[in-house]
Amino acid sequence: MPQYKAPVRDMRFLMNEVFDFESHYKTLPNGDEATPDMVEAIIGEMAKLCENTIGPLYQSGDEEGCKLENGVVTTPKGFKEAYSEYVAGGWQGLSHPVEYGGQGLPMSLGLIKQELMGTANWSFAMYPGLSLGAMNTILMHGTEDQKQTYLTPLTEGVWGGTMCLTEPQCGTDLGQVKTKAEPLEDGSYKVTGTKIFISSGDHDLTENVVHIVLARLPDAPKGTRGISLFIIPKYLPGKIGESNGVSCGALEKKMGIKASATSVMNFDEAVGFLIGPPNQGLECMFTFMNSARIGTAMQGVCHAELSYQGALPYAKERKSMRALSGKKEPESVADAIINHGDVRRMLLTQKAIAEGGRAMLYFTAQYADNMISGLLEDDMKKYDHWDDKLGFLTPILKGFLTEMGLEAANLGMQVFGGHGYIKEHGMEQIARDARISTLYEGTTGIQALDLLGRKVLLGSRGKCVREFSQRLVDFGTKNLTNNKLRPFAWKLLKLAAQWNYLTTRIMLSAAKDREMVGTASYDYLMFSGFTTMAYFWALQAAVAYDKLENGGNESKEFYQAKIATAEFYFERLLPRAKGHAEGCVKPTKSIMQLPIDLFSSEG
Repeated sequence: MPQYKAPVRDMRFLMNEVFDFESHYKTLPNGDEATPDMVEAIIGEMAKLCENTIGPLYQSGDEEGCKLENGVVTTPKGFKEAYSEYVAGGWQGLSHPVEYGGQGLPMSLGLIKQELMGTANWSFAMYPGLSLGAMNTILMHGTEDQKQTYLTPLTEGVWGGTMCLTEPQCGTDLGQVKTKAEPLEDGSYKVTGTKIFISSGDHDLTENVVHIVLARLPDAPKGTRGISLFIIPKYLPGKIGESNGVSCGALEKKMGIKASATSVMNFDEAVGFLIGPPNQGLECMFTFMNSARIGTAMQGVCHAELSYQGALPYAKERKSMRALSGKKEPESVADAIINHGDVRRMLLTQKAIAEGGRAMLYFTAQYADNMISGLLEDDMKKYDHWDDKLGFLTPILKGFLTEMGLEAANLGMQVFGGHGYIKEHGMEQIARDARISTLYEGTTGIQALDLLGRKVLLGSRGKCVREFSQRLVDFGTKNLTNNKLRPFAWKLLKLAAQWNYLTTRIMLSAAKDREMVGTASYDYLMFSGFTTMAYFWALQAAVAYDKLENGGNESKEFYQAKIATAEFYFERLLPRAKGHAEGCVKPTKSIMQLPIDLFSSEG
């Protein structure tokens, strides 16, 4: 199985040389403590925890899975001890306020921490990761009493948290939520209903689990406008061990992430407490959804990285046939398969996805920092400004990176050949675990509709595309006369023009045919993803050329590898954008003309 090694060189390259996190942190109201030494210590210590404790549980956790017996959920062997070590290190509250037990550091450091943990063991990382959603919701919308009661133990990690949205009859369409909340005389509510697909819904890692639950008040309007949000703890504060009407009805039998307790949660007149205004539950729930979806986008990078780390050493060791250009290892009976062009194509694809995706995430993490600084400074105009910028990139990252991460995980299996299909090597587990990433937190299709429909067409009439694509134009015009960077620059200029042209053309077509948004959205998202990643690979190549000439923190070979990977991306992966560009402007007829009854598979 892959032996996880934290990619600290690439992380440092992005933070120190590409995005200048040191200067960025100096602009933040909570950035004073994020000194270079502090950041280095955080990455180094988390890397040790992931490599030595969390990563080694990845395969064994999958084999054992979680168990539900007599109403009690247990996690795989070693998880409880690893979580205790995580809590003892103060990791859960890294980016949360000091007054509630956190360390008050920028959100980007919390996201980088999650990347390390998620690559080492995604199932394990989901337990503290789901708590973050509950913590953020209470932090933003809870009363001071609710914060003191719930946020402190959540921040310390002694309690866990979940977000309970989905029900058996509804998935993304939360307007169909049926869970009911009846008011009680003391101001609390009794909540009854069933929620499904609840990650970390119940487990033995913490003494309590705090559920953030969508439910309807008796007089609530129909649809999404009639949903309220409630805090429902498994055990009421001060009554640990006494039932509050919250129980795990079942654990889902899943394709992957088997060490994550994905639960059916039953609320039987459970005592809950309203958080935020009545009938505005969705608005409260989605306050931090952009940052939550960045966390899911990270899964694509995590699985691409881990699969690459498994495939690369195998490709260097596995001997099969001779290289077409002649013997590379004459002392052996055959050459290592890394000498074969198609194997190199697969490895470079994995590398380009992992490192290009990481650059996209780290850039966006700075947007998240700026958004949080608006809250800390009580400047909602600033908060909304950065939330809008983050909102545009979120569906691109979530949709595109998870699709590409799944491809990278499958390529890791392919490098192994038949051995990749065998459980003992661990490569098939990465592919199974990666599969969920394109489904939860909104499928790729939902992300595509959110991008094209809500963010681009309705939300900004194309302004968000014009603003972000200006970065491509600026890079292109600046470097068009640079012999080394001209190929990147010229391509980015053409992509920027094409992105805006496609946006305008779809907008005009959709005015006449409303189905256009649905039929064009997937190709539009993927084009946007390939284009965005192209910018960040060009940016990395430019920095690498500069460091080769003027000196940098990494080795000459490191920068040369960056440039070579950027060239591979532009020559071999970016051409896919052309197909997506053509697809997204085609008429809707070929998709919509077939009558539903003719979809039958019968002759």
